[in-house]
Amino acid sequence: MKRGNLYRVYKGSKNDPKNFRVFVTVSRQVLIDSKFFTVICAPIYSKYDGLSTQIKVGIEDGLKHESSIYCDELISIKKELLTDYIGTLSDKKILELNRCLKIALEIEE
Repeated sequence: MKRGNLYRVYKGSKNDPKNFRVFVTVSRQVLIDSKFFTVICAPIYSKYDGLSTQIKVGIEDGLKHESSIYCDELISIKKELLTDYIGTLSDKKILELNRCLKIALEIEE
């Protein structure tokens, strides 16, 4: 498991009407590699609202259609649920992810 991997998670939330949701791992690699049992992830939705905290993703990232990562909706997910691997973000998308997370968390340079 690596930072920037996309996984399909089945019934991620009781409030989610979908049977599954795709998430991208955003935790630092040290945490992912540790014995800690959860990682921080961001959900991927099929819509894009143009917010500065959203990243467009699509077929080139392993998805079936154009979608976007929502960095304002971070969630901690058990590693054991991240088994249905979809794809990996490119280095360019990882840089964009970092930028969007800084905006979402109001981290200044």
